[in-house]
Amino acid sequence: MDKLQIVGGKRLNGDITISGAKNAALPILCAGLLTAGDLELSNVPHLHDVKTMLKLLAQTGLKVQQEGATVILNGSAIDTLEAPYEMVKTMRASILVLGPLLARFGEAKVSLPGGCAIGSRPVDQHILGLEALGAEITIEGGYIYAKCPKLKGASIRTEMITVTGTENLLMAATLAEGETILENAAQEPEVTDLANLLVAMGAKIDGIGTGRLVIQGVPALHGAKHAVISDRIEAATFLCAVAATGGDIILRNTRTDILDAALDKLREIGLIMDVGADSIRATMEGRPRPVSFSTTEYPGFPTDMQAQFMAVNTIAGGTSEVKETIFENRFMHVQEMNRLGAHIRTEGNTAHIAGVFRLRGAPVMATDLRASASLVIAGMAAEGTTIVDRIYHLDRGYDRMEVKLSQVGADIVRIK
Repeated sequence: MDKLQIVGGKRLNGDITISGAKNAALPILCAGLLTAGDLELSNVPHLHDVKTMLKLLAQTGLKVQQEGATVILNGSAIDTLEAPYEMVKTMRASILVLGPLLARFGEAKVSLPGGCAIGSRPVDQHILGLEALGAEITIEGGYIYAKCPKLKGASIRTEMITVTGTENLLMAATLAEGETILENAAQEPEVTDLANLLVAMGAKIDGIGTGRLVIQGVPALHGAKHAVISDRIEAATFLCAVAATGGDIILRNTRTDILDAALDKLREIGLIMDVGADSIRATMEGRPRPVSFSTTEYPGFPTDMQAQFMAVNTIAGGTSEVKETIFENRFMHVQEMNRLGAHIRTEGNTAHIAGVFRLRGAPVMATDLRASASLVIAGMAAEGTTIVDRIYHLDRGYDRMEVKLSQVGADIVRIK
């Protein structure tokens, strides 16, 4: 199992190119199931989750061609309407094949998903929504069985805001008969990116980027070309890294218009930023200032950045408070940061952080994707050597993070 060895105390200087967004790429790849035409996707990130998704899609009979960051999908010969447990168990986003397969072929069999152990993320909203569209769904032996010769439009209001639920129902509704209204829809930029692709494929969707999506079903979708949006979480993670270590970096290929909540907090920390249309220059001198925040759905502060900001808070000059309102089990990085000398105390869904002047290197273990990134940041800010174990979590969502960081001055190497 690979590990990262980090010698802390190095300032960051240079350019980093941000990759395509994992959370946009995965549903967009699943959209290839909706058409018999060619879907040509660019800016697809080099990630373990993307590799897993392409393998899953290929076993349905979807044709997959990949060259670098470009993927071409063709769904003219799909013959297997199943997502088996072996491929689904490591990646929650696998549930996103359910809506497209059901909508286009009238049935699907999908294993209940796995993924990061950051709390219960039930699929009941997916199931209730698809049932509202006319599907007959049973759960047996760890599998979701769904059938419906032709989905029919409906008005659906999910009980909670769910990103993958919105994406699944949106894809299904594009081929349903009549009008579908999705209320309480997730507004994340990755959902918007999927919707824009679907429109390019011939879907009729109003309200893109809002909490109310209105879809007029069409008989069929066609092929299209689309570039996956830049990863806002990767960009914000690298900005947290320079805030923790000091230095001067330029991020290229960014979408600064979808980073407002994180950028506001980074300015509070003391990071100086020159924000362009598709780039950010960030400089940091001195000790970070503490920032308190609560995670919430977009356009609020993203739960996927909670751990990285907490890493910066551990060395800030003062105390801070972080509330996690999305997932109930997303403080597993706290005990690992405390191993590095941080002073963090948790109370329910709130973490109280008293900044220390310096962290000290130690062996730590990653528990999930974003926790992995936070431990890398903490290790880079610490004195001495930190070993981060179980970094397969990191590889699920960051495109060669250690390579990008080492190119801008971090002392970080992968140990196989």
